[in-house]
Amino acid sequence: MIKVRPVIAPSDPLPAAASWSPALRIGEELIVSGVHARQANGMMPADAAAQFDAALDKLEALIFAEGGTRDNVVKLTVYLSDIADKDAVNAVRARRFGPIYPCSTLLAVSGFAFPELKVEVDAIVRLDATLNGG
Repeated sequence: MIKVRPVIAPSDPLPAAASWSPALRIGEELIVSGVHARQANGMMPADAAAQFDAALDKLEALIFAEGGTRDNVVKLTVYLSDIADKDAVNAVRARRFGPIYPCSTLLAVSGFAFPELKVEVDAIVRLDATLNGG
């Protein structure tokens, strides 16, 4: 049986009342919960592209905590509160990933836990696979 353990990035501690794991490591795979740009102090960028960039920074911190890089992301799901932000978010994705990109789904949702959020992302990461050489 494969051991499962939670992953927490030192730069992004869990709130005291958290009832979730930011990520779970299952063998060489990380299953990452929804990540957003909101910091512990409630601050976050205003626009969707900057929020996506900040969320990807937090995603990378989780991956780095386990010795990986963004090139280990094999599946990315992006949730937007306004589908009109898709081009701005895709520009960030093109800058942060590639030339081989993770599999991806992008969809609009009716809202998030914090109303000021515009973007949230979850991911599947394979630490034993690299899309672009690591």
